[in-house]
Amino acid sequence: MLAALTVPALAAIPAAAHGPTRQKVTLTTEVAAPPAEVWEVIGNFQDMSWHPAVHSTQGEGGNEIDATRLLTLGEEGGPTIDEILYKYDAEKMTYSYRITEVAVETLPVTNYSSHLTVKPGANGGSLIEWRGAFYRGYPNNDPPEHLNDEAAIAAVTGVYQAGLDALADRFGGTN
Repeated sequence: MLAALTVPALAAIPAAAHGPTRQKVTLTTEVAAPPAEVWEVIGNFQDMSWHPAVHSTQGEGGNEIDATRLLTLGEEGGPTIDEILYKYDAEKMTYSYRITEVAVETLPVTNYSSHLTVKPGANGGSLIEWRGAFYRGYPNNDPPEHLNDEAAIAAVTGVYQAGLDALADRFGGTN
């Protein structure tokens, strides 16, 4: 009898709105260069000079787990992103890192992690994959437009696309 009274009472309670969901972005590009040549350029966690948005990279720890890097974007004194390496496998040509600090005005995300991988591609070339998972920059319900899911996805997509385009220019895209 108690269960019969409880179930209808619970159904009358409105469902609480949930917060943000984890977003994911995966972009790839194929280049004409062999994987080892591409890895030579992008495989050093301490050097992101290949990305056009990165003015400078400073870091400690090389390619060891828990190595850190500080990316300065655009120009000297530009916005920064602090990152930490949590997986690195030179043999498989892949590494994973996460952002430890970034202003949402710079990149409208929170709890961001990313993976960069080089794989053999068609005809001796390479397939470069850059994927990430993150939450939008505003953790509560009803985010402002510049900190919503769409803004976060667009920003991360833009970062990945600019980097992959630069690599395709450098190594010769196959598309």
